[in-house]
Formats: sequence, structure tokens, C-alpha cells
Amino acid sequence: MTTVVLADDEALLRKALAALLTLEGEITVLAEAQDGESAVQATLRHRPDVLVIDLEMPGVDGLGAVAEIRRARPDQVILMLTRHARPGVLRKALKLGVQGFVSKSAEPAHITSVINTLHEGRRWIDPDVSALALVDDCPLTDREIDVLRATGAGYSVADIATRLHLAEGTVRNYLSNAMQKTQTRTRHEAARYAREHDWL
Repeated sequence: MTTVVLADDEALLRKALAALLTLEGEITVLAEAQDGESAVQATLRHRPDVLVIDLEMPGVDGLGAVAEIRRARPDQVILMLTRHARPGVLRKALKLGVQGFVSKSAEPAHITSVINTLHEGRRWIDPDVSALALVDDCPLTDREIDVLRATGAGYSVADIATRLHLAEGTVRNYLSNAMQKTQTRTRHEAARYAREHDWL
């Protein structure tokens, strides 16, 4: 029996997936989490064989949660669900040691099979996810994406600086560069533009 913690902010999707995974095979869902912070807490409390986590979540996103979990549980097996796989995001997730990527539109039977693959110590990246990640039209650097993602989540410059361990001036420089590249007038417009272009 493979144990799983399931983290996704879309309640309907999360609950449906939790029910379907249990039906599909030898999988027990130990806990569900609706955001990055509770994903970290649930993973550290329940110590699942596999953490199944959505990339896009409010507050601490999937990557932020994975980074925190890695510090406490370096060997945690992680499967990331995503609608969009930008190259920068894929690279960062792989650097953090995420072992698997599956499209959120995948069949539950496929997700079950990937969970078992990862639990056996192998890796998996869905072909459609890796194909999307190869098309790189994003002019933003990974750091510019980080500050725009935090801006989109409603954080102030001071908060972003604290969260990303940067000086406030550095955060302003990244935001200024991002605004130039997206030809927008405010950091919030830049974050919106980047999200609409699937860069975040």
C-alpha cells in the first residue's frame, strides 16, 4: 500500500482525485491540503510515501512548499501536478528534486500508475508537460518570475524581500526589469501579463 498526501487548492478536484486514487489501487490518502503551508505541515506530520502537490496554489505555491519540505525531509518523493510547465519552473522543480510531473488533466489511473512508479524509485515526466516546457518564449529570468509570482499573491516589496531573502532594492530592480520586458507600468500589471502568458 502506497501512502499519499494530496495538496491542491481546488477543493472539487482534490476531493475527486482523493476518492478516485483510493478506488484505483493500492493507495491510501493520509491527508489533504488546500495550500502550500498546509501541504508542508501535512507532509511533515504524516510522512507519506509520495506527496502529490499542485504547482499553482495561493500563498506558498507548490515550489515554495517543496523547498520547505526538502529542508526537513530531503528524501521525500514528490509528484507535481501542473496545467502549465514553463521551462524555468520545470528546471527549478527538478533542481529541488521533484521526481515526477503529470498534467492535471491526466486520467486518475495514469496518476495512480505514476505514483507507483515514483514509489519504486523511478522518475516520470508526462510527454505533454516536457513538450510544453521546451517552448520557451519567456524573456523573464527565474528571479524576475519569483518576484512577480509573489506580487501576484499580494505581497508587498518588503514582504517579497523577506520571503526571497533579498534586499528591497534588489526586489525593486527585478520588478523594474520585469515591467520593462512586459511593457507594463506597474508591478501588478506585469504579474498579470506574465500570468496571462503562462510564464508564472
